[in-house]
Amino acid sequence: MGQMFWYFIGYSFLGFGLEVLFARVTGAEKRDRKCFLLAPLCPVYGVGALAILALPPVIQDHPLLLLVCAGLSATAVEYLFAFFYERVAGVRFWDYRNARFHLHGRVCPAFSLCWGILGVALVRVVQPVLDGLVSAIPDIWLWPAAIALLLDGITTLLLLRRTGTTDSLCWYRRLAHPAAGKG
Repeated sequence: MGQMFWYFIGYSFLGFGLEVLFARVTGAEKRDRKCFLLAPLCPVYGVGALAILALPPVIQDHPLLLLVCAGLSATAVEYLFAFFYERVAGVRFWDYRNARFHLHGRVCPAFSLCWGILGVALVRVVQPVLDGLVSAIPDIWLWPAAIALLLDGITTLLLLRRTGTTDSLCWYRRLAHPAAGKG
């Protein structure tokens, strides 16, 4: 159980980094890509990665089959997360309505292909490295980290529901640009 939590954290953090890199490379207007108030994590990546890791060995051992199944698994997770964010939190973290063949703006084939490619890299390259890192984390850190993440998640959800915008998670902008006239 502890391993899965740390995999979730690791892949959520890597997903956050990938989102920031994608926003910088593409010049996206929305450059802030985190989904928690405090933690630099994108949980859709963490859950998507766990779904890919749960694929049976017969799939993971065949690159083309892995590409297809990883893409489908991650796309299903992405759709469910988008639905959750819209219905429960009242916000949209992403919107594919401008992409061809999108499904309710929540998923699209182009990103499904990306998730498949990333899934192959996850299984073949990233997971062996992350597995070594996770095994070095002392067991005593599990509960404090889980409680901290739970509190951050609850606070984030309440804030998103109250404000109706993901901009509410960007509190650090106010530190860099304090309001004029304040000392």
